[in-house]
Amino acid sequence: MSSKVIIGAQWGDEGKAKIIDILSQEAEVVVRSQGGNNAGHTVAVEGTVYKFHLIPSGILYPGTQCIVGNGVVIDPEGILLEIKNLHEHGISTDNLKISSRAHLVMPYHKELDGITESYRGADDIGTTKKGIGPCYMDKAERSGIRICDLYHPEVLKKKITENVEIKNKIIQKVYEKDTNFDADKIYEEYLGYAKELEKYVTDTTVLVYDAIKAGKNVLFEGAQGTLLDLDLGTYPYVTSSHPITGGVCIGAGIGPTMIDECIGVMKGYVTRVGKGPFPTELFDEIGDQIRDVGHEFGTTTGRPRRCGWFDAVIGKFAVRTSGLTSIALNKVDVMADIETIKICTGYKMGDKVIKEFPASLEDLSLCEPIYEEMEGWGKIDHIRTYEELPVQVKNYVKRIEELCEAKVTMIGVGPNRDQNITVQ
Repeated sequence: MSSKVIIGAQWGDEGKAKIIDILSQEAEVVVRSQGGNNAGHTVAVEGTVYKFHLIPSGILYPGTQCIVGNGVVIDPEGILLEIKNLHEHGISTDNLKISSRAHLVMPYHKELDGITESYRGADDIGTTKKGIGPCYMDKAERSGIRICDLYHPEVLKKKITENVEIKNKIIQKVYEKDTNFDADKIYEEYLGYAKELEKYVTDTTVLVYDAIKAGKNVLFEGAQGTLLDLDLGTYPYVTSSHPITGGVCIGAGIGPTMIDECIGVMKGYVTRVGKGPFPTELFDEIGDQIRDVGHEFGTTTGRPRRCGWFDAVIGKFAVRTSGLTSIALNKVDVMADIETIKICTGYKMGDKVIKEFPASLEDLSLCEPIYEEMEGWGKIDHIRTYEELPVQVKNYVKRIEELCEAKVTMIGVGPNRDQNITVQ
C-alpha cells in the first residue's frame, strides 16, 4: 500500500469515508490533514452508522494509528464529543494523536461565523457556522491559538485576553451585536479541555515522517472536495483550506516526494451543497430520484444536496490539479433504473466549446453542458465482481476513464464495505 492520498474530486460528499474505511483495513496509519468539523464522513459497518467530523475513520480498526494533523482546525468540544461517542460504542481512542501545531476553534469564531453569514444576506456563502473560516482567518493573521498553547497557561491567557478584546469590539462596534465574551471564562474552559486532550497531543509531523520512512502503510484522508479548495474551487463558495493533494503535504507536514498514490473519489453523478453555478444540475424528477435514492443530505448540516449528471470537465480538472493516479467511482448503484444516462463532456459558452473548468463564476454561470447519452442499467447493488456488472455500467466507467484521463480502480455499488468492486 505504501503512502496513499484520498481526496474528494468533486464538490465533496463523494463517499470518501467508505473508500477510506476500506483502505484503512490495510493501513497502519491514517492521517487527516485539513478542514474542521464542518466536514463529515459517514461509515456504515454491520448495520451501525458512524459519523466522523474530526477523527479519522480509521479509528474503527484497533491496530491503526489515527492522526489529526497540523492543517486541521480543532473544536475541542467537538473532538471530545466524538471521542465520548466512540467510547460509548466500545471503540478505543488509544491510537489517536493530535498535532500540537493545530489551531483551535474558539467560541468567538463560531459567533463571528454566524454573524458574518447573516450579514451577507442573500449573498451568503453557505457556511456551516462552525467557526472554521474565522479560525483560519486568525491563523493567517497570526493571531490564532494553537493546541500547544494549551500547555503554556500564561501564553494561553494572554492570547485569549487579546483576542477577546478585539473580537468583542468587532462584534459590538462593527456588527452592532450585544455579545460580550468573558476572557477568564474561556480561559478556564480551555484549561479543562487541555487536561482531557493532553494524552493525545504530540508532534504528529514526526509520527508521519517516521511511519513513511519505516515503510508503513500510511493513508491520508481528505475532507470536502476539489471544487471547494480555497485557491482552485468555485470561489467564494469554497471552504477555508486546501482539500486537494497539495494540501495534504502542508496539512500533514510532509514533502510531496513521500506520497506514492493519489486516489480521487467521485460519484457516478455530481452533487453540491449551497450556492454557486452547477452546469449539470437537474431540476426534474431524475434529480429528485437521485437525491432520494442516494440519500443526498449533508452529514454535518442535513441540508438537501443539489444533484446533476456526471461532469467530466470537473473530473479532468481534479485529475490534473491533484495528480490523481486513479479514481474510485462511488454510488453507481444509485443511478439504477434511469433509462438514459448523460455525461457532460464539455461546456458551451456562447459560440465557444470549453473543455477546461473556468476560474470565473460569471463564466461558469454562462456554460451549458454538452452531453453524451448512454444506455442505463438495472439494480446492481447485489453484484460483487467487475465481470458480473452489466455491459452498460462497464461502458459508462470506460467513458469516464477516457474523459477524465485516469483509471477507475474501484466501483461502488452500495454504502457498505462489501459493496465495493475492485477493478484490476
